[in-house]
Amino acid sequence: MAKTFESSLAELEKIVEQLENGDIPLEESLKLFESGVKLSRECRERLTEAERRIEVLMKDGSGNLNLSELSHDASVGEPAPVKRIVFGDD
Repeated sequence: MAKTFESSLAELEKIVEQLENGDIPLEESLKLFESGVKLSRECRERLTEAERRIEVLMKDGSGNLNLSELSHDASVGEPAPVKRIVFGDD
């Protein structure tokens, strides 16, 4: 069974925390880093796919993207904090 986006992100955050602590041997650090890169790519792919689906849903009858509803909703409350984890040339 495939992991959810949330479980992948939680696992990625745990890996980042372990790497930031620096208390692990080099070989284990490399394995964790490799796993982190893979999880980061998986999460990015899922977010990109979700964005595409939202764009399809937001298109009007003429095929034009109507983002006014999204812009309005975003201004109602404070935006949620966003964590960005960057690996390599991401």
